[in-house]
Amino acid sequence: MKLSHFEFKLPDELLAEYPTEHRDESRLMVLNRKMQTIEHKLFKDVIDYFEEGDVLMLNNTKVFPARMYGNKEKTGARIEVFLLRELNAENRLWDVLVDPARKIRIGNKLFFGDDDSLVAEVIDNTTSRGRTLRFLFDGSYEAFREKLIELGETPLPKYINREVRDEDEERYQTIYAKNEGAVAAPTAGLHFSKHLMKRLEIKGVEFAEMTLHVGLGTFSPVEVEDLSKHKMDSEQIIIPANTAQKINQAKKEKRRICAVGTTVMRTVESSVSANHLLNPYEGWTNKFIFPPHDFSIANAMITNFHTPKSTLMMMTAAFAGYDFLMKAYREAVKEKYRFYSYGDAMLII
Repeated sequence: MKLSHFEFKLPDELLAEYPTEHRDESRLMVLNRKMQTIEHKLFKDVIDYFEEGDVLMLNNTKVFPARMYGNKEKTGARIEVFLLRELNAENRLWDVLVDPARKIRIGNKLFFGDDDSLVAEVIDNTTSRGRTLRFLFDGSYEAFREKLIELGETPLPKYINREVRDEDEERYQTIYAKNEGAVAAPTAGLHFSKHLMKRLEIKGVEFAEMTLHVGLGTFSPVEVEDLSKHKMDSEQIIIPANTAQKINQAKKEKRRICAVGTTVMRTVESSVSANHLLNPYEGWTNKFIFPPHDFSIANAMITNFHTPKSTLMMMTAAFAGYDFLMKAYREAVKEKYRFYSYGDAMLII
């Protein structure tokens, strides 16, 4: 498969700038791979496709307020700092992206907050926009993390062309988010409301939690026509032993096992045993899934509508079947489904 196979015309107005009023009332397109049928529903209707004993695999990563704004010493220039990952807690070292990058050199200091209560020094260049910062802060590690949360804002994707609102802090986070470490939300999970989760639980549907801390690499454009030459950034994953056990039991009993999102699918496909069962794992994955691919664990998937030529769309095509997915995307554009992070959902069975 080539990069150009994943091109399609996506009108700008279909990129969702805001979430729906209620999480579970976004639209849901249901793709049945066996029957090759497409149905149009609301997300809360997802409950009709699951029975007692089926398993929904969830990514419980939590987005932290990774986007900060500081001022450069002397010039006072406003600099956006995007926190990517903590490199060393003791020394307050962070891997970040800066914008505009051309103004930021090793040795520069950045001041944050109206009272300059947090200062960072640039100690290394990592990529054209990447820098390593050492934060200078008098206080405990807990107080330092609180200061980052106070000064940071919800890292909405760049395509959302508006100011961050208070509601984004809650809505750009799944209701089951627990383990802080993502710089972007696992968006398929944003459609689940507390009410819907309770109804699924009453029906006997089980939940299996794991973690993939979503990094910005998820959104990095593919720049090679030959997909086998694309390299994914590594992201941290955690599959607890009890989660693997629950999923393997469901697999042996031939129940429906649904990956809620591409992040979950990447996580489980990164830790499969020779006999196609799930292994517990804690580490990193840079797995890139594109057609053709034999999936070992999930036999259903919930995902959002993705942008053209994205790795997320490629994985979805591998699961749904390329021709079927392209047909579904054409219909989604025609029916004005909302795309991307705050957009509508697709269930593939």
